[in-house]
Order: sequence, then structure tokens, then C-alpha cells
Amino acid sequence: MPELTVDGRRLHFEVHGAGEDRPRMVAMGGWGTYCHGRLGDLPRAAVADFEVVVFDYRGLGASDDHPDAEASTRSYADDVAALLDHLGGDPVHVLGMVGMGACIGQELAIRRPDLVTSLFMTGSWAWADPALTDQLTMLRRVHQELGFAAFQMLCASLSFAPAFYGRHRDRLLGPDGAWGDLAGRAEAHGRLVEACLGHDTRDRLGEVRVPSFVLHAGRDPITTVDHTGLLAELLPDGRDETWWDASHVIAGKEQKMRLDALLRSFYAEITSSVAV
Repeated sequence: MPELTVDGRRLHFEVHGAGEDRPRMVAMGGWGTYCHGRLGDLPRAAVADFEVVVFDYRGLGASDDHPDAEASTRSYADDVAALLDHLGGDPVHVLGMVGMGACIGQELAIRRPDLVTSLFMTGSWAWADPALTDQLTMLRRVHQELGFAAFQMLCASLSFAPAFYGRHRDRLLGPDGAWGDLAGRAEAHGRLVEACLGHDTRDRLGEVRVPSFVLHAGRDPITTVDHTGLLAELLPDGRDETWWDASHVIAGKEQKMRLDALLRSFYAEITSSVAV
């Protein structure tokens, strides 16, 4: 499988839909990966309409980590920049889903604007305020002190809408369930959380000049509409929309179809504006 060495660390990546004359997108999630057969977790519109680049975060999947390496959304953005430079250095659409990936996308757009065409984000934040800091810290502690199963149950029950969680609980829990990439990797999870806690782009989001979109989830108890609202407010060329029925993870057939339509509408708008 393709891999790249960045600062002495192996970075695993995959490119899907190459050679089909599609625009390129880099897609990043929260504490997990879309590699190794998990591309189907992405919105259908992304997979159908784009050449999609996905990769394993440090310490997950087939990517290495060094304990002395900085764990920050800035350093993860530098990993993405190195990967995109390796792939030719052309600007890409950035899709950040469910948290950390959207934060990395912000840093990438700030640090390497030459690599970013647009930025679409769900479940994100401009900084980790005390409430978010304490939630993420407790999720890390539950994993480290009580084990993966307890962490998975708590995180999944918070992240999915109650009705969806109730219907799909058996599928969401277990080694092949939600956040299964973290099973047996509490140390790697801790470093991901460290990066999330240190994320703060409030005084730099004004530097983001590409079209951006922030999706607010009205039932998200983690990255609340206050968190995503501040993010949307600070982006100069930003668009946003609130789904009052959505939680941290966009889930279920109806919501996924709406997300496909929203993505296609956003990309059609910015493509037409560039053409003009």
C-alpha cells in the first residue's frame, strides 16, 4: 500500500478514484481513519464525485508515531501538506468530518493556502473552551482508566442521536464498531486528544481566504452550535447551515442523503463562481 516517510515516520495513505478526471479531495475524520476498507463511511457524494485522498493519523492503522514528535493540529496539517506535495502539490478540496479532521483542515488552509481550494467542516471548533476541554479529557481518561469498551460506549452514546443509537447499538459497539481504530491504542488516542485540546485558530481564521462551509448540529452535546457558530463567524468567506435534528455524527439514510445534496450544492456554487 502507498506510504510516505515524514520526519522519519511512516505515513500510510490511499488514493481512490484516480485517473477518472475528477477534482481531488482530501478527507479527514475524527479519531479514526477512512483507510483499510472504510471509504464507505464518507458521504457518497465525496466518493462518487472526487478523487479522494485518505490517510492514517499518526499511531493509527499503518502510520507510525514518535512519542517526542509534537502532537498538535498544526503538526498534523504539516503531515497533510507533505502528503499533498508528494502527490503533486495541486490545491484540493478539504472535507473535515466529525471533529479533528476539520481542525486540521483549518490549520492547513492557514499554513499552506496554496494547497486548499475549499473547506467543508462538521463537528468542529475554533478553540477548545473549558466545556469541550473537560469532555475530551474525560473521554481520554475513560479510555485509559476503564478501557476501550467503556470509552466506546460513552463516546458513541454521546455522538449519535438517541433514536439512531438505540436502533443500531449492537452494530456501534464492539471491536468492529465506532472508533474501532482506537482499540488497543490508548496512547495514540491520548496524543490525538492532546492535539484537539491545543487547537486554537481564533486569531488566525481571518487568514483563510478559500470558500468554507460549517454545518451546525443542533443535537450535538460535544461540538455544540456555540462551538461551530464561533467558527463560522470568524471565517471570512464562510457559509453555514443548522440541522437541528443532527448530532455529532451525521447518521441515517435521510441525513446522509441531505449531506450529499448539501455537499454538491456547495461545490457547484464555488465552481460556478470560479468559472465566472
